[in-house]
Amino acid sequence: MHNKPIPGLFKAYDNAEFLHSHAARYIRVLTEFMEPEQRFKKMGINNTIVFFGSARSVETRDYKKKKLLPGETPDKGRVVSRAHQACIELSRRITAWSNKIKDPCKRFYLCSGGGPGIMGAANKGAWLAKGKSIGFNISLPFEQHPNPYITPDLNFEFHYFFIRKFWFLYYAKALVAFPGGFGTFDEAFELLTLLQTKKLNKKVPVVFFGSEFWNEVFNFKALVKYGVIGREDLKLFRILDDVDEVYDFITDELKKNYVDKKR
Repeated sequence: MHNKPIPGLFKAYDNAEFLHSHAARYIRVLTEFMEPEQRFKKMGINNTIVFFGSARSVETRDYKKKKLLPGETPDKGRVVSRAHQACIELSRRITAWSNKIKDPCKRFYLCSGGGPGIMGAANKGAWLAKGKSIGFNISLPFEQHPNPYITPDLNFEFHYFFIRKFWFLYYAKALVAFPGGFGTFDEAFELLTLLQTKKLNKKVPVVFFGSEFWNEVFNFKALVKYGVIGREDLKLFRILDDVDEVYDFITDELKKNYVDKKR
């Protein structure tokens, strides 16, 4: 039998041209679905705390140097900049708290969209606390590039938004949404929809950080008045402004629902 490689002859799974073709899209989707799970198992990760927020935010000390976007006003921009600083501190404190949990299987890992701005702030806080953190980056024509604070083995690059969102939520045990744009709204409200419709078989506390931003951008109480959500749906999340308050709420919920709960 001829065991030597034959020039020009290769197996289908080694055919790069086919794997990048339209016909092989289902295979590419499947790999983005399966590969992250293997990495999580290898790293011993079962629980994440997801931070969402704008890719365009900067730290307070750098805000004066920031070029304003068309229509952006300095006073509103500073609101986002303060949220950026709060994100770093909250991430640092939660990671430090998680690092002290005795059972490694019950520890929590900060997870962001992997890019710059508030996403980078989330990973930076975990890095400052000497903890691992996850970055679910996605290939985009602008804005998105991996921030330098992600743990290298937990730095992911996605092509498909819907698979990326699956992994955001699959291991999530808490979520904090900082000021952001369409992507932040899309991701945060998908989780609220799953909680509202009881499609998640787990407890996930949700915080919208920054009342000035969220109450101006979304009139949640008006949704009740118009009858498009129930009053009880407002209990699915909290709008908070203080890092201490968010930290206490999130860690208390995690201890009650996961850390102190017997398997």
